This record gives sequence, C-alpha cells and structure tokens, in this order.
Amino acid sequence: MQSENRNIVLPRVLSLFPAPVRTVNGIEWGYINSKGRFIIKPQFSVVMDFQDNGFAIVSKEGKYGVINESGQFIVRPKYESIMPFSQGLAVVTTEKGYSVINEKGRIITQKAYKFIGDYENDFALVADTTEEYPYAYGYLNKRGRVAIPIQFKGATNFYEGVAVVQKEDDKFVLINQQGDILKEYDYPFVGEHTGSYLVFQQEEGGLYGYIEENGNVVISPQFQFAQPFQHDLAVVTVPNKGVGLIDSEGKFILKPKYSDIKVLDKKRYAVGRAINSEKPYLGSVYAVADANGQFLSEFIYYDITPYMNGFASANNKQETFFISKSGQIAEGLPVLKGVGSLHLEGDVVKAVIDDIVSYYTRDGKLLYRENMVITLNRQYAVKVRKFKPNTNYLVYYPQVQGMPNGTMERRVNEELKELSNVIDIKPDKQLEYSYEGDFSIQFFKKKLLVLKLFAYNYPFGAAHGMPSETYPHINLQTGQFHNLSDLFKEDSRYIEVLSDVIQTQIDTNSEYDYVFPDSYNGIRLDQPFYVNEKAVYIYFEPYEIAPYAAGFPTFRIPFKEIHDIINTSGSFWKSFH
Repeated sequence: MQSENRNIVLPRVLSLFPAPVRTVNGIEWGYINSKGRFIIKPQFSVVMDFQDNGFAIVSKEGKYGVINESGQFIVRPKYESIMPFSQGLAVVTTEKGYSVINEKGRIITQKAYKFIGDYENDFALVADTTEEYPYAYGYLNKRGRVAIPIQFKGATNFYEGVAVVQKEDDKFVLINQQGDILKEYDYPFVGEHTGSYLVFQQEEGGLYGYIEENGNVVISPQFQFAQPFQHDLAVVTVPNKGVGLIDSEGKFILKPKYSDIKVLDKKRYAVGRAINSEKPYLGSVYAVADANGQFLSEFIYYDITPYMNGFASANNKQETFFISKSGQIAEGLPVLKGVGSLHLEGDVVKAVIDDIVSYYTRDGKLLYRENMVITLNRQYAVKVRKFKPNTNYLVYYPQVQGMPNGTMERRVNEELKELSNVIDIKPDKQLEYSYEGDFSIQFFKKKLLVLKLFAYNYPFGAAHGMPSETYPHINLQTGQFHNLSDLFKEDSRYIEVLSDVIQTQIDTNSEYDYVFPDSYNGIRLDQPFYVNEKAVYIYFEPYEIAPYAAGFPTFRIPFKEIHDIINTSGSFWKSFH
C-alpha cells in the first residue's frame, strides 16, 4: 500500500488568508496567518487566495500582479486582470487583449488575442478575428502556440482528449487534440463533452435531449433545459412541470417538480422548492438529497454551497453553518449569527457573514474580524454601524466620532442615517427586492470629511439592479453639509461655467464617446458632486446621459481651471485648505 500511495499529491493547505481593513483610503487587503496576525500588511485593493503554487493574484492602484508568500511581487502589477494559474499558466489581459504568462511572469503567447480561456487538459480555448468570423475559436498548447487553428464558430474545452466544436450553423463535430474530426453531428446545438452523453437539440429552438459520442440518440428531446451529466446523473427541466434529476436511461431519480437542483458533490444534491410558487423569482428554499433520491433533510436551507473538505455551507436566514454529508448541521464547527457563507481550510474557518469577513478556529474561537471603526486622526473617527431589519435589507452606515459639540455630532449622524436609507422595514415581510448599502472614506483633509455612500437595489427577477452613490461633504468643525454652490463666489454663474467645461470634455475627449447624443443639457443646481484636494468631480446617474454599462459618468474639473470663481474665503474651501 505504501508504494501505491507514494505518488499521491495531497491538496495544499493554505497558511495565509486574505483579510480586509477599513481605512481612510478605503478597504485595503492583506494576508493573515492561522493565528489571525498579519504576515503581509494590508495594501491591496483586490486579493485572491494563495494557490497551490504558492502565488496569489492581487491588485494595486488599479492593476493586477502576482505575489509570493513573502509578499514579494513575482509579477509586477501591470495587467488589467489575471486569471488563476492553471497547469502552471495564467491568462492576463491588457488594453491589447488576452495573453498567457508562466509562473515566472514571462508572456509565452506570440500576440494578444480577443479571448483565451483557462488551461484544461493541456489546451486553452483561444478566440480571434478571421475572414470568416469576427469571433472564431481554436486552441493553444502549453507553449502558448496555436495547436489547432482558429477556425471554428464555437468551441468547448477538451475532456479525455476530445472536444466538441461548431464548424458552421447546424454542424458540430467531435475532434481530437490533433484537430482530426472524429464524428460529425448535423444538429443546431451539441453541448460540451464531459465524459458521458452530450446535450443536443434536434431542431433550432426546440427541446433538449442526449446523444452518445457516436451520435446515437439515447434520450429523446423532451427537456426545456438540460445540464451535462455529472456522476452519471443530470439535472433537467421539464416544460410546465419543473426541475428533476435523471439517470443515464432517462429515468427520474428526483421527479420534475422542483424549482431548482444544484450538484453539491457526486452523491449529494441541493433540491429547491420555490419560496412562493406564484412568484418563483423570489428564490428557493433547499433540502439535501442523495444520489438515490432520498431526502436527508427538510426544506430549511438557503444559499447552499458545494461540499468542500467534507462540508457544505448554508444558512436558515438567521444563522450560517456547515452541513455534513448527513444533510444535517455539522457538530463541533461554528454556527454564526447572520447570513453568508463559511469555508473550512485546515483548522481555520473563513466566514463572510452579512458581507463582513472574519476567521475562526474549528471550535469557534475568533481569530480575526474586519474592523468597524475607521480612525481619521487623533481626534476624529468614523464608526461602522449595521442596520439589518430584514433578511433582504442590509446597510452599513457611518457615524462620526470626535466632533467638538455633542448635539452637533448627533445631528450630523442622524443626517447620515437618513442619507444611508436607514428606514422602517418590517422584519417578517417578504420583500420584492434586496437592498445592500455601505460606505467608504472618499476624502479627508483638515476639517473636511467626504464620504461615499453606495448602495445596490435589486428587484428579484430583474436583469440587473440599480446602483446609487451619494457623497456628503461634512465640515467636522461646524457640522455643515456643504453643497456645490458653497464652493463658488456669489453671482459667479458657476453652473454655466461648469456646464460649458463638461460640454467641452464631451465634445473633445473620446473617453466620453458613450454619452447619448443630445442627452447632456448642462448641470443642475442640485448636481451630484465630490471634491478632493485638486479637483471637483461632477457625476451623473446611470441612464441619465449614458447607457447603464457606463455606470456613473464622471467629469474631473481641476480647481486651477476654475480658480477665478472659487470662493477661497468661504467655509467650504477653508475646511480643507
């Protein structure tokens, strides 16, 4: 037995864990050890877990790089994004497109492509423009060279040496890693190869069924949706009935009467039942079932994650916990108040509960928790307060500390609560939306504190929600909330001046090509804005002058360009000068 196990490679247990700190500069991330102490100090805006190769992807000043466990950069932060390493290689992006780097940070591809997928089974999907297609697919090998020419209309990853690609409309083929065609399928859709049957459509827009690799139909088209087989079972949706689980003969292990089924591991499934059958977009409550269709729990769980290291994470809208393979709450592991997820890595439990990151020992001892007080200087601080009256309504709002007058401080803090949408919500009411709000320090100098209050309102079932941003400008000495007009001299016609500056930027700067034609008509008296040491920033809401994808169109106007109209003797200007 010893000789048989000698070459088994066990998964690497993490020794460093991402941890956030709220600071004057926003949330900064570093890495702590298993005792909750920072080994790599907080300095990054985005971090990922350390991978098995001992590297972690991080972001600093808007660019991505790679560090080792000493915090040293293996790849300097210079990329727009970096995907996790796979088979010793990582996909990176720049303004030119997608490339591949090795673990030394060297680019191994000969050019930038329109798309490159992660490496799987020694190959990566690659896409680029060809004469035939604006977006055609091929495959790269591990040397970064094109191994199978970029020629296909569509393509999937290799599995056990074969892959399904689309040559043209109604023509899919199975190829090997030399690009040889092994089988042709004359169907409008054939899904990826996952080691078992292939999902297919016999008619365009029709129902889904399954075929063998050789093209024989084994389960006739009858499903509205069909997932690939995993562990000899597949999740399918039957029209006008619901979601079920079938075996390789098409027999139902779980009848098609559920709202959702998720694969948790090869023998466990999360089976969902609609919270409100008349409003399925409100989501599902789940039970755990096994591969034989036997239920191991009642329908009492939400947000179940796949099993990892023997446990899944779930919550009951009040507490978050681990579930063992028995389908029941695991004994001897933390049960935490609030809604979120847990992840076990060795003897350390990572918790993200109500959007707050913390770490615990297996027996529930707190190792680290995200700070809830932001120190501005020796006098002032901002406390993070939580407001969660309902499971679908969560706001973290700011409360200022250290102002010279207690009454003034209470008034300021009441105004901040109102601006943060701390409102009356019934705890037992099923909301038709979710609302999440938080804040950060946008700018602080001398007596001026500029906060960024941001939120996201998502109506359940909608294509997307609506973000919001508000920037209160607080004079910490007087308690005044400054308006844009406070920055300028009386009779300065600042609205006209700023409007003209923005119009010029729209007309001359290609960065603003996304602005809808003729949509900009100048700024308003109550125009949203914020300042920093060198400029005023004027911004617009989504859809106001540009598409939703443009976010909040923002225009920077340096103070030196409008100095003649600034009221330099006013309380607003003096609060940070």
